[in-house]
Amino acid sequence: MTAQILATLLPVFLIAGCGTLYGRLRNPDIATLNTLNMELFVPMLVFAVLADGQAPLEEYAGLALGGTVVVLGSGLVLWPLVKWLGLEVKTFLPPMMFNNSGNMGIPLLLLAFGEAALPAAVVLFIVEMLLHFTVGLWMLSPGSSLLRILRLPIVLATFAGLAVNLLGVALPGWLLEALHMLGGVCIPLLLFALGVRMLDIDFSDWKTGLLGAVLCPLSGLVLAAPLVWLLGLSGLQAAALWVFAALPPAVLNYLVAEQYRQEPHKVASLVLIGNLGSLVVMPVVLALVFAHVHAGIGG
Repeated sequence: MTAQILATLLPVFLIAGCGTLYGRLRNPDIATLNTLNMELFVPMLVFAVLADGQAPLEEYAGLALGGTVVVLGSGLVLWPLVKWLGLEVKTFLPPMMFNNSGNMGIPLLLLAFGEAALPAAVVLFIVEMLLHFTVGLWMLSPGSSLLRILRLPIVLATFAGLAVNLLGVALPGWLLEALHMLGGVCIPLLLFALGVRMLDIDFSDWKTGLLGAVLCPLSGLVLAAPLVWLLGLSGLQAAALWVFAALPPAVLNYLVAEQYRQEPHKVASLVLIGNLGSLVVMPVVLALVFAHVHAGIGG
């Protein structure tokens, strides 16, 4: 089991480490790289996975519901504690709710369980992203434009992919192959970009960051435990929900906080210290998942 955990985590941290090293030496324009990834490669991966008839989406309805409850439930569970501690809700709660399902979640699940886990990983990523660009933006700015959200490339790709899949449209094999190849670029690029972002880590508010590094995975796992049983999830889908629930805050939280001027330095501490904390959290979670996945988690 130790070898399996290392085989899963080492490529993740090695690629991220390469990003950190390259960022230290060259100081690349990571904003442009992230824009290219989020506007082209990630939407192509989302569309390709959803449009592929080999992944019947109705089988993932329970997983999508579970992911939704984990995201929204984390905010509800932690809200009383955040208020009691006197923390700013708009600063602290979004990073606890919206996790790193793209930069870390997709690569982790692929490395842990192979290509068979890609549909589950993408479904959870879509759930997290759609909630982030709707509920998340509303939390920071209740007047956010719905039309602006609907124009996002990842949202358009999601709707297009769903339409192709549900209508049973058979796309040519050569087109799907090209989309999968281009979409596949996003996975190592997400990890590389995460590594570059680690250079921006701010330890000035380390206590808040450390608190978030504990509460983010803890709140997700507390919710995932009953959900796996209630939704009847087993095998890869249960494993995917466990991993999803334990993921650290998404880097996107920092970018959104910066855009809306919502204490971005504090959010940076929450995001980046939280991702460092995953060095401890994810091996433990993967050990538990690997110990039960062959028997069918929750089944």
